[in-house]
Amino acid sequence: MPRFAANLTTLFTEMPMLDRFAAAAEAGFEGVEILFPYDIAAPELYRASVASGMEIVLINAPPPNWAGGPRGFAAVPGLEERFRRDFERSLRVAQVLRARHIHIMAGRAEGAEAQATFVANLAWATERAPHASLTIEPINRTEVQGYFLADYDLAIDIIDRIAAPNLGLQLDTYHAQAITGDMLACWRKVAPLVRHIQIAGSPGRHEPDHGDLDHPALFEALDDWGYRGWVSAEYAPARTTQGGLGWLARARVHATRPA
Repeated sequence: MPRFAANLTTLFTEMPMLDRFAAAAEAGFEGVEILFPYDIAAPELYRASVASGMEIVLINAPPPNWAGGPRGFAAVPGLEERFRRDFERSLRVAQVLRARHIHIMAGRAEGAEAQATFVANLAWATERAPHASLTIEPINRTEVQGYFLADYDLAIDIIDRIAAPNLGLQLDTYHAQAITGDMLACWRKVAPLVRHIQIAGSPGRHEPDHGDLDHPALFEALDDWGYRGWVSAEYAPARTTQGGLGWLARARVHATRPA
C-alpha cells in the first residue's frame, strides 16, 4: 500500500494549522504536505510535525502573492530575478521543515520564450540546490487558465532536457484525468519520472472515492511498479474531513488482506 500523506492546506481546515498535524496522524496518515507554509514561522511548523511524528513531504514554491500577483512564475519571462529570490526563501523554509520535495510552479505564460524561461529557471534551481528534490506538475487550464505547464509530453521533454537527478515529475490524478482523459494510462506513461503523487476525486476534486477515477486500481498499479514515494490527499472534503476518510480506511484494510 502506498504511504499516504494529508494535504494540510485542504484537509482539517476546521482547526488551526498547527493542530492539523496531530489530527492527520490520528486519522491514519503517515505524512503531510503544505502548499504554502509561509504564514507561520517554519520552526513552529517543524515542531508540530515532530510532535505528531509526521514527515513534511512537500511544499510549493514560490511563496504566494496574496495581493493579486502571480503565485507561480518560473515560466514567466522577465521575472527571472524574482524567481531566484523567492526560490531562495522557499529553499530556506524547506530546509527548516526538512521537506522532502519542493514543487516549482510554472505560472501563467505561453510560447517559446516562456518555455525557454522555464527551462533556464529549472536548470538554475537544480544546480543551486542539488540536495533538494524538485518537482514540476502539469495543471489543467480549466482550473488555472493560462497555466504554462498543462501537458505531460512537454513536462517529460523538459525533465529530459535538463537531465538533473534532483528534478522529477509530480502527478496529480485530478489534473491527469482532466488533461489526458485517462489517469491510469497517464500514470503508466510517466511512471519512471514520478516522484510525488497527489489524489482527488473527479469531477469535483472531493474525496478520491467520489467520481469516476479508479484510485484502488491506481494503488495496485503503484505497488506493482514498486513506487516508494508518497501519495498525498489533496482534495476539498465534500462535507468534513473526518466524515470523508472512508477511502483511507478501506485502502488500509485492503492492504492487510492475504494475497
